Amino acid sequence: MAKHDHDMQLVIITGMSGAGKTVAVQSFEDLGFFCVDNLPPALLPKFLELMKESGGKMDRAALVMDLRGRDFFENLLDSIDEMNKQDWVTPHILFLEAEDQSLVSRYKETRRSHPLAPQGLPLEGIKNERKILDELKGRAQTIVDTTRMKPRQLREVIIEKFANDKQSVFNVNIMSFGFKHGIPIDADLVFDVRFLPNPHYIDALRPLTGLNEEVSSYVLKQSETQTFVNKLVDLLVYMVPQYKREGKSQLVIAIGCTGGQHRSVTLAEYIGKHFADEYVTQRSHRDIEKRKEQS
Repeated sequence: MAKHDHDMQLVIITGMSGAGKTVAVQSFEDLGFFCVDNLPPALLPKFLELMKESGGKMDRAALVMDLRGRDFFENLLDSIDEMNKQDWVTPHILFLEAEDQSLVSRYKETRRSHPLAPQGLPLEGIKNERKILDELKGRAQTIVDTTRMKPRQLREVIIEKFANDKQSVFNVNIMSFGFKHGIPIDADLVFDVRFLPNPHYIDALRPLTGLNEEVSSYVLKQSETQTFVNKLVDLLVYMVPQYKREGKSQLVIAIGCTGGQHRSVTLAEYIGKHFADEYVTQRSHRDIEKRKEQS
């Protein structure tokens, strides 16, 4: 029986060398697709088998196929014909295109030789490639001309077209940490909250963490905290959409106190909850277990 509700999605990314296939496959990775760069078309039937048997783990895949595997190119057209007969997979050909002049200048910038003209002029290779790809382009469901596109714009086109309705490719990760264990290297924004009153000096609160209600209410009721939290939320409400618009897929906001137990945990939880309705958010506490390890 056809499972059209659960069709697996397979995108074949192809097109002119230099037209942006690397940016495209990275965009699909950000969307959570299982990606393979430069799969020889002869292996496509095998890949489809793996996909079918993956139990839903590979229900969205994107494959880059181009003339680096040109010996197998005939196989690709056969495989696509074969796929179109299946009822469990929806193949979609994304063809990236660009004008000759643009492709030539991209080759000059990267100093790479064209796969079809290793010793010759890029333009010769480009013209040959157009002929070979002609039929494939005719079968493509989506053709994108990247001549006047920046990589970010190509990424936006792909995300708009291939993101799930429920899916956001922009994640906000709020992390707490302790400065005495070092600043997280993957943080985009770091806020130091060591100036807030420290629950560490209150005997009843010291063994607890910011995940405990007693600690979080103690930290949040301080007038310094209230002023700071209002200003920080206001700043982030302005900044976070700017990062999203810039094409970032993840923003890591790190909040640090001395040990990463009380103040930073409380505020990371607070900020994370504040943004949870608007963005896909994760909250993590890097150093919350460190005290146990050291005791």
